[in-house]
Amino acid sequence: MEINENAALVVVDVQKGFESEFWGRRNNPEAERNIAALIDAWQETGRPVVFVRHDSKQAGSPLEPGTEGNGFKDFVEERRGKGSGPELFVTKSVNSAFYGEPDLDAWLKGAGVGQFVVVGIQTNMCNETTARMGGNLGYDVLFPIDAMHTFDLAGPFGWTQSAEELTRATAVSLHGGRFARVVSTEDVLKGAGAA
Repeated sequence: MEINENAALVVVDVQKGFESEFWGRRNNPEAERNIAALIDAWQETGRPVVFVRHDSKQAGSPLEPGTEGNGFKDFVEERRGKGSGPELFVTKSVNSAFYGEPDLDAWLKGAGVGQFVVVGIQTNMCNETTARMGGNLGYDVLFPIDAMHTFDLAGPFGWTQSAEELTRATAVSLHGGRFARVVSTEDVLKGAGAA
């Protein structure tokens, strides 16, 4: 796998509020370690990193602005501003990082970026939506499925899916639908020359 020299790493919503019991059971306890490894690799190689924060408009949300939960997890906050490459901070209140401030698409295109890697929280929500939009906008999107996590979820008709089932469904939809290439953290690190 080849990772472009200017491929961006888009780190989505790695916020303290996702540690709340509000969300229920999560999967992939290795997510944070893999996210950190990818941020470190991107910063060491001077590639662009985008940090995305969800500012929930729902009162009482664990991600509400002005609350501790709105802040990035410590391992992310400690890495911000440490890379030798360009960095962008985007805030959003919807599922896609492309509908935030400042304009992610304009920033990526302005920097000549045609490939990006999505990591963060949650796999089947903001990560998937950002990847789908990126694919629609013509980017080569990489989706290291082990550098993210999600939570069990209830839907209509009494249906429920576990975090693992949602992860598999997202991976099949994105990869099979050619919105993104679903890969592993190890694949991305090797391709970036950082493994």
